[in-house]
Amino acid sequence: MKRHWKIGDIAKLTGLTVRTLRFYDQIGLFSPSGQTESGHRLYNELDLSRLHQILSLKELGLSLEEIKSVLNGGQISLLEIVGLQINQIQEQIKLQQKLLEQLRHVSKLIQGKAELTVEDFTSLLQAMKMEFEKPVIDRQASWGRHLDLLGDFLAEEDGVPKHKEED
Repeated sequence: MKRHWKIGDIAKLTGLTVRTLRFYDQIGLFSPSGQTESGHRLYNELDLSRLHQILSLKELGLSLEEIKSVLNGGQISLLEIVGLQINQIQEQIKLQQKLLEQLRHVSKLIQGKAELTVEDFTSLLQAMKMEFEKPVIDRQASWGRHLDLLGDFLAEEDGVPKHKEED
């Protein structure tokens, strides 16, 4: 039995607003696969899969227009999106673990009534800084590569030949 959800149900499931979902429909990014006799939007499992892709790509830093182009052009699969999310979370975990190690080190020093050195503080501050900067830097590099591929795809769609890299 195939399940269908109304827009309010999708909003509750995802934490998005009904207004956002209507906007996504308006711009052709996320449209329902059906509707009730009274005209209410109905979404199915495939629609939920597409919404996952949209939200994942948005989380990775793409604009709505870029997301629309990527999904409509088949530039990236659901598996690739999930893989990108896994990589992003693994990197976040590494950064959190490093920060946790630094905090435990400082905590032990404080408990042992040892004097904290400048190096202890700078190591801790660097770990805290990396927690915020590394994902941004990685995301920029990763999506720079993806946007180059997307640009090539869009150029081909417009009939413009793809640029070849020079040696």
